Amino acid sequence: MNIGQAAAASGLPAKTIRYYEEIGLIRPMRDTNGYRAFAQADIHKLAFLARSRALGFTIEECRALLGLYEDESRASEDVKRLAQEHLERIDVKIGELRSLRATLGDLVSSCAGDHRPDCPILNDLASGPPARKRR
Repeated sequence: MNIGQAAAASGLPAKTIRYYEEIGLIRPMRDTNGYRAFAQADIHKLAFLARSRALGFTIEECRALLGLYEDESRASEDVKRLAQEHLERIDVKIGELRSLRATLGDLVSSCAGDHRPDCPILNDLASGPPARKRR
């Protein structure tokens, strides 16, 4: 299977597939003419990577997950730990987004949105960067 067919079968753009090969996530065989020749196992890996990325895992986390997937002697606790850490980061991000939404919602509510030039949204943006929270 060539790269175009692999892209169609996996749902990933050819450029992404080339990148995954470049960084060593996949290693398709090469035909005698030098073109990539994807086997069904490569397509399965590509679909695995596409799903992992869609869930927000980083490239390095995908590399670890793929390694665990291919290791038949793996411990599921290793997989769970990696996924749990990712879930915790998602929860932090959700909290940050909720805070952003609340702040922006307050600003939108306070703006009259009429013909006058006074605008609390612009006043807030002009007041400088917000104080960073310490973790």
